[in-house]
Amino acid sequence: MQEQDEYEVSNITERPKKRWTKGKTAVKKVVSTVSAGVIGSVLTLAVVLNTPLLKESESQEATVAKAAADTDQNSSQNVQQLSADATSLADMVEKASKTVVGIVSAGKTQGNPFAPQNESQSEKSGSGVIFKKEGKDAFIVTNNHVIEGSDQIEVNLENGEKLEAELIGADALTDLAVLKIDGSKVESVISFGDSDTLRAGEQVVAIGNPLGLEFSRTVTQGIVSAVNRSIDVETSAGKWELNVIQTDAAINPGNSGGALVNTKGELIGINSLKIAENGVEGLGFAIPINDAKPLIEEMIKHGKIKRPYMGISMVDFEQVAPQYLQQLPKEIDAGVIITSVDPDSAAGKAGLQMEDILVGINDHKIENASDLRKLLYTELKVGDKASLQVYRDGKEKTFFITLTANPES
Repeated sequence: MQEQDEYEVSNITERPKKRWTKGKTAVKKVVSTVSAGVIGSVLTLAVVLNTPLLKESESQEATVAKAAADTDQNSSQNVQQLSADATSLADMVEKASKTVVGIVSAGKTQGNPFAPQNESQSEKSGSGVIFKKEGKDAFIVTNNHVIEGSDQIEVNLENGEKLEAELIGADALTDLAVLKIDGSKVESVISFGDSDTLRAGEQVVAIGNPLGLEFSRTVTQGIVSAVNRSIDVETSAGKWELNVIQTDAAINPGNSGGALVNTKGELIGINSLKIAENGVEGLGFAIPINDAKPLIEEMIKHGKIKRPYMGISMVDFEQVAPQYLQQLPKEIDAGVIITSVDPDSAAGKAGLQMEDILVGINDHKIENASDLRKLLYTELKVGDKASLQVYRDGKEKTFFITLTANPES
């Protein structure tokens, strides 16, 4: 641009010279006149140059010129930055994808034990993320429902290697599991981000294996639609209220256990759920990594999540025929009915019985089994003493228990 401007100025100032054809006298007169004019102009210009008006005008022109130059420079910088972002996003995805694995798990199905082996085995596929390498071992986090009930777990690495995985720990309620594989085959691990700092509108990328290994390491981009969503999920350990990140990045069956990463390539969530209904799009959910980290560490250390254990089985009010609730006072319309008691548990030793109706713990009202689990697992810990508000034969009683850890089994 600058060279063009100089070229144009040069053309304007260097105009063709005119030839004079008149006599010397005429030329002298013209030269004399022009000289006088030039001298007068020079004097006038000298005066004007020293006036504030022209100086202010020059200053304004200089300011405008500087602003124009700054604008051109900033525009150039903005374009370069956008280009760098576009490049770094692809670089980030390429790096993060190396830590995402395919998981194929196989387990025996319930049915005819004499059926051919290929018919008695059920296979599930999902995703996982390599987050740690220690010595000869590498560790993978995935969803519990990807590997639950499996006898054999195979991990497919980004480089095509297929490795047998060992289940280190799993937790049905939070839908998390940790696997261990041969670390000598692993080249990259992912870094954890901070999911507590996420805000709606931030860009995220989901990486996983939708519909199986055929579409391995599929990348979808979206934003954080919301944080701290609560979703009721049915698990093999009962109903649970899961805290999740909502995103509109496409998540499909097979993405379970895969990575939700920020623009830095840090793991900020484990893709786990989606709402699959006609007319519904862009409602995917991931377990925040800050919620998962302590559970992952505990599973590596203990092989499971240690939670307080009461030793009862129960059902909600809506699962019981109304005639069984007639003995209750009219003001009692919620709680859980105990269906069995482990005699060696804290509840058994405290004297709880089948058909007792539990309505509160430490004077906190219990609406249903989900309420009980949430209170027990988030507000209490192993070794705590608790008071149970129970109705038996229509009368309220209070029992005191000391919570123990859940059994090894």
